[in-house]
Amino acid sequence: MCGITGFFGFEDDQLLDRMTNVVHHRGPNQSGYFSDYLCSLGHRRLSIIDLSEYGRQPISNEDQSIHITFNGEIYNFQEIKNKLRNHQFTSETDTEVIVYGYEEYGNQIIPRLNGCFAFAIYDSNKKEILLARDRMGIKPLYYTVVDNKLLFASEIKSILEYPIKREVNRNALNYYLSFFTNITHETMFKGIYKLPPGHYATFNENGLHIQKYWDIPTNHTSNPKQMYSLLSDSVQKRLMSDVPLGIYLSGGIDSATVTSLVSNFSDNIKTFTVGFDQYSEFKPAKITSDYFNTDHKEILVNHKSIKELPNIVWHQDEPMGDPTSIPTFLLSKEAKKSVTVVLTGEGADEQFAGYEQEKFMMLHQKYVQKFPLFFRKPSAKILQTIPAAQLNYFFKYMGQLGDEGKKRVSQFLSTNNTTDALMSMLAIFSEKEKNKLTSSYPINPIIEKKFFQDSQSLLSQLLRFENKVLLTENLLMKVDKNTMAHGIEARVPFLDHRVVEFAAGLPNNQKIRGFKDKYILRNVMKPYLPQQQKKQRFFVPVDAWLKHDLQPVLEQLLNKSTIQKQGFFNYYYIQKALDRYNRSPLYYGRQLWTLLNFQMWHKMFIDGEKVIIQ
Repeated sequence: MCGITGFFGFEDDQLLDRMTNVVHHRGPNQSGYFSDYLCSLGHRRLSIIDLSEYGRQPISNEDQSIHITFNGEIYNFQEIKNKLRNHQFTSETDTEVIVYGYEEYGNQIIPRLNGCFAFAIYDSNKKEILLARDRMGIKPLYYTVVDNKLLFASEIKSILEYPIKREVNRNALNYYLSFFTNITHETMFKGIYKLPPGHYATFNENGLHIQKYWDIPTNHTSNPKQMYSLLSDSVQKRLMSDVPLGIYLSGGIDSATVTSLVSNFSDNIKTFTVGFDQYSEFKPAKITSDYFNTDHKEILVNHKSIKELPNIVWHQDEPMGDPTSIPTFLLSKEAKKSVTVVLTGEGADEQFAGYEQEKFMMLHQKYVQKFPLFFRKPSAKILQTIPAAQLNYFFKYMGQLGDEGKKRVSQFLSTNNTTDALMSMLAIFSEKEKNKLTSSYPINPIIEKKFFQDSQSLLSQLLRFENKVLLTENLLMKVDKNTMAHGIEARVPFLDHRVVEFAAGLPNNQKIRGFKDKYILRNVMKPYLPQQQKKQRFFVPVDAWLKHDLQPVLEQLLNKSTIQKQGFFNYYYIQKALDRYNRSPLYYGRQLWTLLNFQMWHKMFIDGEKVIIQ
């Protein structure tokens, strides 16, 4: 992986240098630049394939009319290269294959690529620049258009080197408060955008044109017998590397599957697991590690790790309220001492239905909706009178969610609307709470219209929503930003587009069967794994941090004076969350953490001030 930067429509070598240097962490091995009167391209290289000088970017074709700056890996580049017979290759890189592939096929080279990528190709003959992003959005690509000039980069902080007014995008903030991440194709900076996954864009004197080249199929039928061979091939393709490689190993079946498949091709496997004093996956991860005889390392994180939060917020560019960013960041920091590439299990839950909300939604459709609303609504009110701790039998964390958690359960039981039921489980702030906290508009009807009004089954709709929204903007951006912060490339075998297409074509009973999730994955991999243990939910000690280490920062960033001066939030709601925190610590903890991350981001990126946690 690398960091790419550039602009089209003007020339400014000093700007290009600043834009490229600010993402030095993404490519600590080399830097490179191309510039003419119309287009400038910058590159920070993390050397993985062909470590020689010939791999330095930007790379051009023979007559210097086409130039590329590229971030990512193309796993089938050798297959494509074998078909490009009329070109003089000077390196063994996948980057050069894209250049000559573009020369041969034009924009149609993009759907031929199997990999994770974000790149820009400048065609001086056409006086045009092409931007492209991989199908699932594994690699980020941001852009803005100012006065008919295009600027783009792997990270927003590069674009901010141009004198752009830094203004909060309230539309993005609205979605952030619901999902603790901004799920839109806008960014939290007004006027800066994300190129959507599975799209490419061209920019020339006629302006910007964005085109979709791929989407998750809806009318595909898959043969379950192909599962193992397809996953095996995906893993094998992602082992290509001229630098040391490892695996992020958790306590679940996803990373265990990756480890098992890697063991078919290598007997020297490095694995890494992260955990906290109170919450860890060390035991199940160690079972998998011992089974496959890996060179295993456990990274124990203590409460002092919270001091890294401002650094993490800076690397993530946008506020992200997922606290697992902290262990991912620290795990990558330690893993970098041994490896430069890691394989992870991200994406398996979204392909094969591994989340609790999917099972709850299926139960809602199959059983809850069978009872009339006039019966359910009074029953939901009775639920409010039962002490939350007594409901732990049905849901382990009900006691920590407290009274506010019970209200969400009541909302789930008291609606026939798919989106309202789903959001009662997922939303950090409900629509009513957002109306009390800030000026916002309802997003549930927008989600409903976009994802839950076609003829597909409910499970297919849920997985499409998770793949196209939550996976890209939360999990994949969290992994990219927190691995690349330390110059580590993360590869995700479950998100090979062939695997995604295969999963989309499976019948529902191959994903959820009764109360068993990821049925086909568990069934296929059972002969190759140690006895599967029930995966425990991985918790980050947010409660302890909010009560102790973060108290001074909470008082600094969420005090009445600061909140009223900014004008985004109603301090009354924040005071309520602080006052009632002990009644519903897990519930209000998520909300306060989400607000705190936004406030830290705002202070750093909008106000231009440092945040320090003592």
